[in-house]
Amino acid sequence: MKGTVYKSTGSWYSVKADDGHFYDCRIKGRFRIQGIKSTNPVAVGDRVIFELEKTSDAVTGVIIDIDTRDNYIIRKSVNLSKQTHIIAANIDQCFLIVTLNNPPTFTAFIDRFLVTCEAYHIKAILLFNKVDTFSEEEFGEVKYLAEMYREIGYTCVGVSAKTGKNVDQVKEMMLGKTSMFSGHSGVGKSTLVNALEPSLDLKTKEISGQHMQGQHTTTFAEMFDLTFEARIIDTPGIKGFGVVDIEKEELGNYFPEFFALKDQCKFNNCLHIEEPKCAVKEALENDELSWSRYQSYKQIIEGDEENYRRNVYDQQP
Repeated sequence: MKGTVYKSTGSWYSVKADDGHFYDCRIKGRFRIQGIKSTNPVAVGDRVIFELEKTSDAVTGVIIDIDTRDNYIIRKSVNLSKQTHIIAANIDQCFLIVTLNNPPTFTAFIDRFLVTCEAYHIKAILLFNKVDTFSEEEFGEVKYLAEMYREIGYTCVGVSAKTGKNVDQVKEMMLGKTSMFSGHSGVGKSTLVNALEPSLDLKTKEISGQHMQGQHTTTFAEMFDLTFEARIIDTPGIKGFGVVDIEKEELGNYFPEFFALKDQCKFNNCLHIEEPKCAVKEALENDELSWSRYQSYKQIIEGDEENYRRNVYDQQP
C-alpha cells in the first residue's frame, strides 16, 4: 500500500493511506536512506510504501520503502552531539514564526532557517507574530526587520494569533499547499494554527504569568488536513538551527542578495571575507546590504557555533 506519513513519534508512524484510512506503522529492521545521516530515517510528509500486518489485537503496517523526496528541511542540533534531524519532507512552503521578544527571535536564527530553505528549494515566509502587544518603538523595530527581509525578496506579514490580524491573508497563502510552521518555543505557533483552524484545538500553555502568551507544547511534528483545502505541518519549538551539509564555496548562493552580486566580484570563487575587489563587501561599505545578514553569513562560514549558541540557543526558554 502507498501512503503519506502524518506523524512520527520516533518508533511509530501514523500513515494516511491513499484510500484515506490511517495506519500505525513501524520501520522494518535498520531502515536508512542512502546518503542521508539523520536521527529519523522517515519524516512527516514522506510518501511511503507499507505492508499490513494483522494481529489478534489490531491491524498495523510495516514501512518497506520511501518515494524520492521533492525536498526536505534538515537541521543540526546546536549541541555536542551534532546529530541531524529531518523536520519534514515534501513541503511547498515554510512559515517561520518570529517574535520580537517573549521570546526574542534573533536574526542569526532567522538567517540560518532561510539559508536552509534556499538550499533545499523551499519558499520561506516570515510571520511576525504578537503585533497586538507591540509598543510604538517595538513596532518600528519589526517594521525595520520586515523591510530588510522584503528587500531581499522574502514575504513578511505581521500577524496576531490572538486578535486575528492578517490570519485570513496567511490562510490564502496556504490554499492548495502543504505548509510547515516553525519557530522557537513560545512564539505562538499553536495559537496561530488554532486561529487558522479552530477545530484542531492544539494545546497551548502560558509562557509566563506576566505575559500570558501561548507556548508551543508540540512534542512531535504532525501534519493535518485543513477544512480550507490545505495541509499544515506543525513542528516542535526549536532552539538552535544548525546548518547542514553546505560547503563554504556555495553558502553565498543561499543569501540571495549576495548571489546577485557574485558575478561582480573579482574572483568567481570569492568567499566575501578577505578577497580584494569583492562586490559584497563594497555593497556593505555603501550600506546597500544588511550587516546583520553578513554577520550571520560569517558565523556560518567560520563555523562559529559557540557564539551562535551563546547568542541564540542558550537564551531560549
